[in-house]
Amino acid sequence: MAKLLIPIIIIFHVGLVPIAVAEAVAAPAPVIDDDRSALLAFLSNVSSDPGGALADWGRSPEFCNWTGVTCGGPGRRRVVTQLVLSGKGIRGVVSPALGRLSFLSVLDLSSNALSGAIPREVASLAMLTQLSLTNNLLEGAIPAGLGLLQKLYYLDLSSNRLSGGIPQTLFCNCSALQYLDLANNSLAGDIPYADECRLPNLRFLLLWSNTLSGTIPPALANSSILEWVDFESNYLSGELPSQVFDKLPRLVFLYLSYNNLSSHNGNTDLDPFFRSLSNCTRLQELELAGNNLGGRLPPSSTGRLPRGLRQLHLEDNAITGPIHPNISGLVNLTYLNLSNNLLNGSIPPAISRMQRLERLYLSNNLLSGEIPRSIGETLRLGLVDLSGNRLSGPIPDTFSNLTQLRRLMLHHNRLSGAIPPSLGDCLNLEILDLSYNGLQGPIPAYVAALNSLKLYLNLSNNHLDGPLPIELSKMDMILALDLSVNRLSGTIPSQLGGCVALEYLNLSGNALHGALPSSVAALPFLRSIDVSHNALSGPLPASLQASTSIREADFSYNNFSGVIPDAGGGGVLGSLSADAFRGNPGLCGRHGIIAACEANSKRGRRHRRRRPLVSVAVGIVACVSLMLCAVGYRSGRRNGSSMMRLVDAENTNPTTTTTEREEYPRISYRELSDATAGFAPERLIGSGRFGRVYEGTLRDGATRVAVKVLDPKGGCGGEVSRSFKRECEVLRRTRHRNLVRVITTCSTDSFNALVLPLMRNGSLEDRLHPPLGDDDEGGGGGLRFGQIMAVVGDVAEGMAYMHHYAPVKVVHCDLKPSNVLLDDGMRAVISDFGIAKLVLAGGVGGGEASSASDEAAPCNSITGLLQGSVGYIAPEYGLGGHPSTQGDVYSFGVMLLELITGKRPTDVIFQEGLTLHDWVRRHYPHDVAAVVAHAPWRGRELPQPAADVAVVELIELGLVCTQHSPALRPTMVDVCHEITLLKEDLARHGADEDDGGRRSFSTKDSLFSN
Repeated sequence: MAKLLIPIIIIFHVGLVPIAVAEAVAAPAPVIDDDRSALLAFLSNVSSDPGGALADWGRSPEFCNWTGVTCGGPGRRRVVTQLVLSGKGIRGVVSPALGRLSFLSVLDLSSNALSGAIPREVASLAMLTQLSLTNNLLEGAIPAGLGLLQKLYYLDLSSNRLSGGIPQTLFCNCSALQYLDLANNSLAGDIPYADECRLPNLRFLLLWSNTLSGTIPPALANSSILEWVDFESNYLSGELPSQVFDKLPRLVFLYLSYNNLSSHNGNTDLDPFFRSLSNCTRLQELELAGNNLGGRLPPSSTGRLPRGLRQLHLEDNAITGPIHPNISGLVNLTYLNLSNNLLNGSIPPAISRMQRLERLYLSNNLLSGEIPRSIGETLRLGLVDLSGNRLSGPIPDTFSNLTQLRRLMLHHNRLSGAIPPSLGDCLNLEILDLSYNGLQGPIPAYVAALNSLKLYLNLSNNHLDGPLPIELSKMDMILALDLSVNRLSGTIPSQLGGCVALEYLNLSGNALHGALPSSVAALPFLRSIDVSHNALSGPLPASLQASTSIREADFSYNNFSGVIPDAGGGGVLGSLSADAFRGNPGLCGRHGIIAACEANSKRGRRHRRRRPLVSVAVGIVACVSLMLCAVGYRSGRRNGSSMMRLVDAENTNPTTTTTEREEYPRISYRELSDATAGFAPERLIGSGRFGRVYEGTLRDGATRVAVKVLDPKGGCGGEVSRSFKRECEVLRRTRHRNLVRVITTCSTDSFNALVLPLMRNGSLEDRLHPPLGDDDEGGGGGLRFGQIMAVVGDVAEGMAYMHHYAPVKVVHCDLKPSNVLLDDGMRAVISDFGIAKLVLAGGVGGGEASSASDEAAPCNSITGLLQGSVGYIAPEYGLGGHPSTQGDVYSFGVMLLELITGKRPTDVIFQEGLTLHDWVRRHYPHDVAAVVAHAPWRGRELPQPAADVAVVELIELGLVCTQHSPALRPTMVDVCHEITLLKEDLARHGADEDDGGRRSFSTKDSLFSN
């Protein structure tokens, strides 16, 4: 997106600094002491970390040598001309004394934690040319006096908490302005660009994400060299102007999405606006999404849009009529999004002329006819989403020509015929969703063997028949597999256990028979399994009860028999409701399912006579094992300490101090084994990508710990070792109350373990989606709204620390509810840094990340696991993007929407073919009740009206965080600011302290109650 070009703009404006300095030098010299006293006054109102940017301030009388201070002037008469302290971790308020720096030309305090108001005295800096206060906590109104600074050409106040209206002086007096960015604040009112005003030098006008209203001012035409106009996510109304943008020939980026704009003639005619853009010959990106625009795509003017256009966003509107073949004249288009409209007719075959097209979204329209075979000629396509239409006929085999194709979504159509085996030639395909169609025949072996599929394969709700292909086992990176509601027969191949990354498996509604393989039940990361409505038989595998990852399961309506494994115990099977086993007359167990139990007990009596012999055999084996263990122990002692090498989290750093080592006490393998009863299965409390977590008690008898043991067989090419080193490095170099704390580590040549504090309240996942029958607080996931607010704030603070304030910036890469733990006081801490990335120099601020501890690229079977979990993965990762802070923001946004709606992102994906963002956007803001219908806090009393406002703002925050474009997402610092203000508002409206200091609210019925 164009917002990624901001660094270019900064280069542009910094290049003009010498001119401003020269002007400052030519002016009369002030008294030097005034400058020094002004800087000291600024220092007295702020603080930074010990040893930070301001550590040298005041230590020497020569203030021109202080960090961030630049001086100019002839001879010895030196005056402050620049104060640049961007991203220095400075807290406090901006002192009015800065207004005494009379020769200051550049003031940059961006990306800190400054609060309070912008002092009016800044407007007295007559020499000021550049002012940047972006990405702080500033509040209040924008001083009108800033518009009187005649030399100011760069003004960036974005990403704060500024309110009130935009001063008219900025548009009518500040004639030198070239760059004006007031985005991501709470500014209201009209855009005060009056007809008599002139900003002849204005090139960049960024006002997105405010609460601005009124119409788009016609006076924009007075700024004829505008290149970038961004009014997205406001409340602007009125018709799209037809006599403004035609006078802006240099316009490159035009963003008007998510406002209340309409087309001409009562929202029926888009042609006047489209024709007005024909003069914008440099236009590259046009965004009009989410305005409920009506009318048809005009055939003539669509074809006359600038040929250089690269991105066209018209989604989430009410556009009707067919897609005219003239659209193919946009030969430079790389992104076309017409989804969520009322388009009808067929997909024009001429679309193949758009040879640069990379992403094509036509979903959720009324399109009919066949998918044109010519689509296979658009060789750069990486994403094709034609879902939610009325398309019929076969799937073209020409998709196999698209060697760059990563995501193919054709679900919820009327497609028929067989799945073309040629899809198996799409070697980069990561998502394939053909569900809810009328496809027939078997699942082609070549498609089943697509080991590039990293996210999910969904072939559900078709008419597919035949056996499950053994080749499915080659998809060792896939996270979700849904083949439900078909006519598949035969047995479940045990080779399916080779899908080692599988988290979601749904084979329900078929004609499968035979046993449920224990290898499938033992998949290490399996969270949800549904094999209901088949003809499966035999006992349920005992490995199900040993699983620590399964949260949902359905075995109903089969022919399973025998006793439910350890149904009375504390494992997953014991926590499921009777519905999960219903319709299996041969099953018996705790859930009121007692059929055949008596028969089983009779058979059991016949077998008891054999038990003495079995006991003798077990005793012999046990004795032999004990002797072998003793021999092995002595041998280990003779081999010395090298076999049980003890390390702490600092040992990866040769400069570790004695104090640091004392913080991480040494511990041996034997102590960990004793603490966990020999890593007994009953001590198992969780599993991760590369290992398992055990509960234990150290030798002092009081310290309860969680021991995370990395499985040496869990990866390849040394990836487990790298994961251990990476997690140690992250935990060693970061320290925050909302990040999990490491107690110590233990490492040998074949054993790696992290010792962490035991979190007795489990994970956020456990609270949000407890197993059926295991809700200890009476419904709704056991979370009150106040607790949700507290958890959200904790996670945001931890992520903001990692992204912006840690000694080494960290990208988590796998943020989700199961990786958020809750301590005794219900404080949330972020865990599982095994795939985290450390941002190297130059990568701070949302850029790409790389791990300093990665010595080699991970092997192919693991690479697909390094970017998160299905439903939480940022869309750019699936299109070749590298892990970034923006990707973490997306994952946080999904988790926030999940907390508010109570819906898992995977539920929405597999049931409705939408992302959670898309699902919420469909209902919001006109039907908030539908959004929160399954919220975990429903039924718990909330304050009025503060809670209603808080819910709405959290929904908006989640939507902003999960925007498709990484550049449009806020930083985690911005997110923290929003949540802090919401919590303060709720506290002012009668919040009660509860649950160990976590917020709990109670008052009248909510606006969202049915």
